[in-house]
Amino acid sequence: MRRIIVDYKKLTNDILDLLVDKYPDGYDDDDIITFKNSQNELVECVEVRTDDTAYLVKISKRLVAAMESYDTDEEEGNEEEENELLGLDEVAEEEE
Repeated sequence: MRRIIVDYKKLTNDILDLLVDKYPDGYDDDDIITFKNSQNELVECVEVRTDDTAYLVKISKRLVAAMESYDTDEEEGNEEEENELLGLDEVAEEEE
């Protein structure tokens, strides 16, 4: 299994999906993996896996914000889809 370290700047939507699915309420101290990199700097990550790859996503304030924002955007998108399926958009427009 490959292990890939991913920084926030290189975070893809697929990896963000995995993070939000695995940590829907956020992660806690027990989920954090800590190690020293080749420059002897302390690195903190959370792990998500696919069938063939383990991604170690570096923790940062930006990561937390991205997960929270992504989760909110996803919920709003789901609500809009549900309204379209139920025809509620048309009702809301007619009421205005």
